[in-house]
Amino acid sequence: MKSIIYRRYGGPEVLELADVPDPKLAQNSVLIRVKAAALNPADLALQAGLGASIMDAWFPVIPGWDVAGIVERVGAGVTEFTAGDEVIGFVREEILHHGTYAERISVPSSMLVRKPRNATWAQGSGLPLAGLTAYQAIVHTLKLTRGETVLIHGSSGGVGSLAAQISVTCGARVIGSGSASSHNYLRSIAVEPVLYGDHLVRDVRAIIPEGVDAILDCVGRGVLALNPQLGRAGYRSCSIADSAAGVTTVFARMNQADLLRLVELVEAGSLTVAVAATYPLEDAARAQLALRDGGKKPGKIVLEVG
Repeated sequence: MKSIIYRRYGGPEVLELADVPDPKLAQNSVLIRVKAAALNPADLALQAGLGASIMDAWFPVIPGWDVAGIVERVGAGVTEFTAGDEVIGFVREEILHHGTYAERISVPSSMLVRKPRNATWAQGSGLPLAGLTAYQAIVHTLKLTRGETVLIHGSSGGVGSLAAQISVTCGARVIGSGSASSHNYLRSIAVEPVLYGDHLVRDVRAIIPEGVDAILDCVGRGVLALNPQLGRAGYRSCSIADSAAGVTTVFARMNQADLLRLVELVEAGSLTVAVAATYPLEDAARAQLALRDGGKKPGKIVLEVG
């Protein structure tokens, strides 16, 4: 089968299109014909070797954790999926080797749920990692409730935009920081936009003088230092991009119930995955460059495979 691999750590330049053996099917796994695979910043970081101290890499590595596709076969122990089912999944293992930038992948059934019926393949592939990160930050960590106000740094990004929409479904008021070019998009998902930069504290306090109840940092770059000026007494905060005293760092974990809840929100029209651009599998290096450099449009970068 065709796949994208890298034989050594590095940037997009180390990627190559290669023929590799078809994956084997274990008894509790599902063989998926990949339709789309979303890119994530973690792909770039791990490919660069930044996770080498905590994760082994068995070269050549196929990158990618997010997948949407069609079930081709199921293992002998799998009863919850059958051939022809449309599924999405967060395919994260503790060893870098079998990823989703490929025509097929064999995945433990516990990593999969049904694809949202009203989502495209590209949208479906963009939901698992970013959606789980956002959901677990907003619902499990910040425990946002109706009537509260949350500030999301980087609210037009892959995680931030989903976190904003999830916050709205919780009944919260959402203030989101972003570039001026993202503000129309933010308003379209019920976010009150403010600009990055020197006037952030002033602008947030102009909207809510007493400060916000919760803060989610999706950008890093030292914004956590502003928390005391932005939050009201007893505010909660977490980050997916940085660490600081008193701030919970959120790492997504595969949870079928959480991912299924995200699917339900998409099907109810309460959650939409924005897709900034799609690329064919063979253009994975170009897609990674687009992810690394950032784009003018909000949303996910996705490889369309089949």
